[in-house]
Formats: sequence, structure tokens, C-alpha cells
Amino acid sequence: MPKAIWNGAVLAETERYETVEGNIYFPPESLHQEYFQPSSTHTTCPWKGLASYYSIVVNGQENKDAAWYYPDPKPAAANIRGYVAFWKGVKVEA
Repeated sequence: MPKAIWNGAVLAETERYETVEGNIYFPPESLHQEYFQPSSTHTTCPWKGLASYYSIVVNGQENKDAAWYYPDPKPAAANIRGYVAFWKGVKVEA
């Protein structure tokens, strides 16, 4: 079962996920919401659309924009609507 871990905390864990471009995307209900803070950062992917970000805060330490998701993806990426992926040192174990 994939799980995302940073700074000793399990951020997300699920048996139901999507893999896109080598990244595991976790469904929103699998997130431990207490670690996630909305960010004002946005980026654009030509085929997935506009990405939004979360910063991760664990034990007072912040990992800025370490998680991203597509709240309203383009049709080709509809399967990851609202799903969250990680980077910036967040370890994803499959």
C-alpha cells in the first residue's frame, strides 16, 4: 500500500491511487489533513492543466509546496482530479 512520509509523519496512505508520469497520486480522502496547508503557488502543465500546491508542516517544520494537485484538470487527466502527488524530499513508498 503506497504511503507518503516526511519528517517521520505519514502524510497519506492508500490502496487506491493513480500513477502518472512516474508519480503516485493519492486520493484526497487518504490525506492526513492536519499536515497540509494551502499554498498560493500554481503551475501549468500543457496536458494536465493548472496545478495547485500544499505546503507540508510536521512538528513545526515546513516543506513549502511539497504536494501538488489538479482541482480542475484537462480531460486527459480527469482520473487525477483532486488527487495529490509529492516531491521535495517526501518519500513515497509503494
